[in-house]
Amino acid sequence: MAERHEVVFVDGVRTPFGRAGEKGMYWNTRADDLVVKAMVGLLERNPDVPRDRVDEVAIAATTQQGDQGLTLGRTAALLAGLPKSVPGFAIDRMCAGAMTSVTTLAGGIAFGAYDLALAGGVEHMGRHPMGFGADPNPRFLSEKLVSGEALNMGSTAERIHDRFPLLTKERSDRYALASQQKAAAAYDNGKLQPDLIPVSIRSESGWGLATRDEALRPETTLEGLAALKTPFRAHGRVTAGNASGLNDGATISLLASETVAKELGLSAKMTLVSFAFAGVEPEIMGLGPVPSTEKALRKAGLSITDIGLFELNEAFAVQVLSLLDHFGIADEDPRVNQWGGAIAIGHPLASSGVRLMIQLAAQFKEQPHVRYGLTAMCVGLGQGGSVIWENPYFDGKKKK
Repeated sequence: MAERHEVVFVDGVRTPFGRAGEKGMYWNTRADDLVVKAMVGLLERNPDVPRDRVDEVAIAATTQQGDQGLTLGRTAALLAGLPKSVPGFAIDRMCAGAMTSVTTLAGGIAFGAYDLALAGGVEHMGRHPMGFGADPNPRFLSEKLVSGEALNMGSTAERIHDRFPLLTKERSDRYALASQQKAAAAYDNGKLQPDLIPVSIRSESGWGLATRDEALRPETTLEGLAALKTPFRAHGRVTAGNASGLNDGATISLLASETVAKELGLSAKMTLVSFAFAGVEPEIMGLGPVPSTEKALRKAGLSITDIGLFELNEAFAVQVLSLLDHFGIADEDPRVNQWGGAIAIGHPLASSGVRLMIQLAAQFKEQPHVRYGLTAMCVGLGQGGSVIWENPYFDGKKKK
């Protein structure tokens, strides 16, 4: 019988997130180069990690074609200079790709199959729009397995507004404004920069360096948000201001068994407690994190009151608000997305799960009174993913 091993999050980094499209800073940068840059940066700041001890590399992408295809984990490992003995593979769970990379490799570590592993994701939505080239089976519509709107994420967010009248556009706009303000404050206070790996970029004006997220809008106002168009429905409630944009970027994390981390002198930023994925009706995709969080809490023997920090992916403001309402958490609860979220920072689909973990890990170190934290996100086609982490810096003392 295989022995169960504790899994620790040793470190994580990401590239700055760019705006997708011709005007975005990564328009002339390959997707695989983004994740390789992040991977090299992670290994450089962890020089005590023996490269030949890395047992697996899992890299996620939602649209696996072109420079996001060809078994990304393996190709990125080779391009990053890891020994040829290090294997790798690609993962697709749409927005929860990087999260699934982490949980999949964590399962291997817990089982004893891996000692060290690299897990992350990349999305170049400028080069590879979500679903581009996909061919959904006609049975989905002909047999009414899902509605025609199920593949349009903005329409699924509008349906959450329909289902819960208390989730008004005004609340979504206020939440979105707060996300922008918190992200701007986090940058001003140097909270996000330590885990960003600068990327060389090329444009018509020459070479430059990407050092911060491109989509931030610190000048946002409630009046401005209220005036935005509702592209998914006439007189709707979902706008470009209260939803994440289209973005490019990559993330990577280093996972290890607790025993091997100690052997190599690697410190743990977080310890994995439990994780869960769950399915919901595809038409209300954004509700997915509710059952996945309930499931993860149940597996951990915890309740929502045990969670001291929340990093929730802001695909849409209404999606986050639906989870907060379900668990009785206030919109402005200071435990939630302390440094802003995807509405401000960006959401390059398959890479976002590890961004949540990076931010939670940094907050854990600052807040030793917090024992448990949650990273959670909705996933296209009606799914949710949740991971619960324990703070290795927890000191049992109450917040002063």
